[in-house]
Amino acid sequence: MSDVYQLHRGSAPLLISVPHDGSKIPDELAARMTPSARHAPDTDWHVARLYDFARGLGASILVPRWSRYVIDLNRGEDDISLYPGQNTTGLCPVVQFNGEQVYLPGQQPDAADVSARIDRYWRPYHAALRDELARLHGAHGRVTLWEAHSIKGGDLPFLFEGRLPDLNLGTANGASCSASLQARLEAVLAAQKQHDWVANGRFKGGHITRHYGDPTNGIDAVQLETSQRCYMDEATYEYDVAKATAFQPLLARLLRATLQQAD
Repeated sequence: MSDVYQLHRGSAPLLISVPHDGSKIPDELAARMTPSARHAPDTDWHVARLYDFARGLGASILVPRWSRYVIDLNRGEDDISLYPGQNTTGLCPVVQFNGEQVYLPGQQPDAADVSARIDRYWRPYHAALRDELARLHGAHGRVTLWEAHSIKGGDLPFLFEGRLPDLNLGTANGASCSASLQARLEAVLAAQKQHDWVANGRFKGGHITRHYGDPTNGIDAVQLETSQRCYMDEATYEYDVAKATAFQPLLARLLRATLQQAD
């Protein structure tokens, strides 16, 4: 059992990765952070719980234990910005989504600290992701990596203006998955009327989607950034069972679309 992640191994050609679900911060690191950052407010709250039903579809599910404030598993080791010209946070974030600082004065991580976190947290998670993708690809010949994310849907001017759509599908502008899969997913979203959505809008997919997606060789990667208002109370961070239960059938239809044979 790893202390970096939990992995549920399924049998279907589907791996769900939730790289920002972790909220733990080591005590020695929390002591260097501002009081607000110690609560890890930018966590993708309850996403693993929201997607737990996917075990019944045969999906594998990979969940980290540690907060993105420790290290952001959806950034590359080189920490190159995924959205040039736009505000974003880095591999070891020093700014919160609301623009406030993560660290107390003089306590930001240095290069040696970042390197140690890469070794301690980042590489084990990505090794597990690669190994599980390889196992499922070997068993099925084609596999989908589903990057499950969530974020507060409004009042985050540091990252975006106005209201974020409920569902934000990211495929690196079509490069990370097959055209047929993207078409199936968009058809599912277009057929429902409860939630607004966009494909490759503000969130096009992070490092994991862009790095691991290789549709020509049988690995489709898709990111879904969900506005947290769809399944929880954004003010209190509490999971809303009624909202989540009403929302999960749509997620299930999207996941089933990944399991259909490509045309």
